[in-house]
Amino acid sequence: MKLWGGRFQKETDELVNELNESISFDQRLYRQDIAGSKAHAEMLGKQGIIPQDDVAAIQAGLDGILADVEAGKVEFTTDNEDIHMNIETLLTQRIGDAGKRLHTARSRNDQVAVDFRMYVREELQSIIPEILDLQAALCEQAEQYQDAVMPGYTHLQRAQPITFAQHLMAYANMFCRDVTRLEDCIDRMNESPLGSCALAGTTYPIDRQMTAAALGFTKGPMMNTLDGVSDRDYALECMSDLSILMMHLSRFSEEIILWCSWEFKYIELDDAYSTGSSIMPQKKNPDVAELVRGKTGRVYGDLMSLLTVMKGLPLAYNKDMQEDKEPVFDAIDTVRMCLPVFTGMIRTMRVLPQNMRAAANKGFINATDCADYLTKKGMPFRDAYTTVGDLVYHCTESGKTLEDLTLEELKTISPLFEEDVFAALNMENCAAQRASFGGPAKAETTRQINYIRDFIAAHQAQEE
Repeated sequence: MKLWGGRFQKETDELVNELNESISFDQRLYRQDIAGSKAHAEMLGKQGIIPQDDVAAIQAGLDGILADVEAGKVEFTTDNEDIHMNIETLLTQRIGDAGKRLHTARSRNDQVAVDFRMYVREELQSIIPEILDLQAALCEQAEQYQDAVMPGYTHLQRAQPITFAQHLMAYANMFCRDVTRLEDCIDRMNESPLGSCALAGTTYPIDRQMTAAALGFTKGPMMNTLDGVSDRDYALECMSDLSILMMHLSRFSEEIILWCSWEFKYIELDDAYSTGSSIMPQKKNPDVAELVRGKTGRVYGDLMSLLTVMKGLPLAYNKDMQEDKEPVFDAIDTVRMCLPVFTGMIRTMRVLPQNMRAAANKGFINATDCADYLTKKGMPFRDAYTTVGDLVYHCTESGKTLEDLTLEELKTISPLFEEDVFAALNMENCAAQRASFGGPAKAETTRQINYIRDFIAAHQAQEE
């Protein structure tokens, strides 16, 4: 007999059982389910709803089940559908009638809502340190290559001189936003649905503030019981934040893939983070970066899956919402798999600054600096822009770079050019003179690295 089977006269069809069960995936919520049940039982006893002897038996029984589950001694069954009914059945088998009193003033609707909310909160808290470790690896590499000049790109065309350190710090700043987004999500979801019951609360004198505090929900109980059992915004926000994080990893992966190709060869990946070909012995493939790029689409799909499930649901709980867990589990598992491997790849990659510098010599990426030089000599910027455009055309026709031109050649274009133009066109100087806030000058990249390290330290302190 199923726990909900009182009014039913026939056995559930086996195919319906297969469709209906969720224990195959929601069993990972066992710790949260037991914690929620213990808090609920404690509250029932304090409020005089069930006897204290029953509370003691329930607490001891739940502790025993937790120990047995973690020791691998418990086998959950699809006959009991989900993690909630499996644990309640086990409890009743072990302690008798006291176990049957646990579900007083509670529904599976608020039970799953509180379990799932606690699970997502804990998982997001565990992802943040992985992001911080990736930021630390970026700082380590950036500090070594603050003087490594490379082309900055727009439209994947060489644009202006930057440094490798500045490029890495761009991603480090993206990851700061990912951390704070996850923190915002944790803060917003940190309210308890427990006590909402099926949808309308209960006639029992429960204390929702007590259970919220016991389970670490710092914002207290949710204000509305209909919302309490039907809200999955936190799951959607979790997957949205993880999708943005994966998008950042995917963009970075794309650059890693380009940089380690022979066409760029700005970096070389460590053998431990590369793979080979089954037929071409010379190949060293950036499969880690490619897989992270590919798995980004998977996390996007998880988000779209739940958005689609939720878009047409009336209040309050609907069985469709059982479909909330698998996409969230998959998105979290995917991110937690990708982050440490990606960090290892970054930490062990070998940077080839000489190749970056050689690429910087091509593409006229100091053309803006040349125009700025003329502007500082008194020429209006728009005229300087046109003048340097003529110079670039001349160079492309003659197969030269701006630095290859003699002072005499430059003066035929404008008498404002003087000997100091060559210092202005030097790539290292071009990067070093971009000392405006956030730029590639060494003082600025040092400030950026220190900012990220302070960010890491502050968030690590919060975790402790």
